[in-house]
Amino acid sequence: MKTLWTILLLITSNIFMTFAWYGHLKLQEMKISTSWPLIAVIAFSWGIALFEYCAQVPANRIGFNGNGGPFNLMQLKVIQEVISLTVFTLIVTLLFKGQSLQWNHLAAFLCLIAAVFFVFLK
Repeated sequence: MKTLWTILLLITSNIFMTFAWYGHLKLQEMKISTSWPLIAVIAFSWGIALFEYCAQVPANRIGFNGNGGPFNLMQLKVIQEVISLTVFTLIVTLLFKGQSLQWNHLAAFLCLIAAVFFVFLK
């Protein structure tokens, strides 16, 4: 169960993270935030990032083997990176025009899958 909760919380965290980091660009593209000063854009992103941390911190605490979870720190980090790139790719592909998957993006994903394999080797 801790594995499932860790993964679900990491997915949730990365959805919020992607919107915190790149959502303001979509708002700018939609002509919503074009007149916002930079400090307002930063505050907007921090507001979203709060929810990211509300999922990220529990995911790491639940998942860390030092707290009885199934993963060591390296495994948690590699899992998080794969989830991050997957969530980012899905959101960008669906929400941003002109951003499409290329062969080199898929090659990079294969490398990440290999990283997950290697990090779990004993």
